[in-house]
Amino acid sequence: MSQRSTGWPAPAKINRFLHITGRRPDGYHALQTLFQFIEPCDGLDFTLTDGPEITRDGGVAGLPAADDLVVRAARALQARTGCRAGVHIHVDKRIAAGAGLGGGSSDAATTLVALNALWGCGLSGTALEAIGLELGADVPVFVRGRAAWAEGVGERLTVVEADRPWLVVVDPRVEVSTAAVFGDPKLTRHTERITIPAFKTMALRNDCEATVRRLYPPVASAIDALSEYGPSRLTGTGGCLFACFDDRDAAERARRGVDDRGTVWVTRVANHSPLLDRLAMQQASSNGA
Repeated sequence: MSQRSTGWPAPAKINRFLHITGRRPDGYHALQTLFQFIEPCDGLDFTLTDGPEITRDGGVAGLPAADDLVVRAARALQARTGCRAGVHIHVDKRIAAGAGLGGGSSDAATTLVALNALWGCGLSGTALEAIGLELGADVPVFVRGRAAWAEGVGERLTVVEADRPWLVVVDPRVEVSTAAVFGDPKLTRHTERITIPAFKTMALRNDCEATVRRLYPPVASAIDALSEYGPSRLTGTGGCLFACFDDRDAAERARRGVDDRGTVWVTRVANHSPLLDRLAMQQASSNGA
């Protein structure tokens, strides 16, 4: 067996806001956030083998394959289902690491969804989300592939149809340590919980911003520069940041104004992941459509 399946997308995510509403006894933080999807997408290809070996090329430079979430996801799926097949995974990495865009989590989710179909495991989406949660708090929303209001550590998901503004996204090319941000003693941890309807009417913020500003001055400088064109905030713990605009022309004007602040692009948020479209293609092909 050496079947190759190509073109599986793993989109980036944006946190439209991020509130920390407490800290659990196990040390994890309780969050509220709204996840949506944006470009760019990583691209994953899968070559099935008689296995059971799991191998990988591409991905984050310098990251050993054994530590890559795509390899860990494939192994977790094998362990959960008893699948004896193997796979070689190629990762075309386009999402910056440590940028708050969820690239590693998205790659893991795409691996779970793709191999569940290609190996014929037959697990439900709920079962895949449970495996994903063991790999990382952001993995379940990428498995579900729908914009979602998230609570808990990010695993309690409510699908929503949110507005879809145009964004200017700035990557100041600063790798932010999530552990350092969440471990900072000055981090805001007791924001009042809000409701989904309140999201549409209240000023939004990211509770990590003050800490990231203090620990990473280049990120603070980029936020200040983009804020001259519209309210700006981090996605996740950064270092990427964004501002929302009603139309593409306004976003392009802002992009030109901050083009010297790192890697800058214009994109429109999506409520539907392209991973779902690729899965539908695979299912249609398998059914002979």
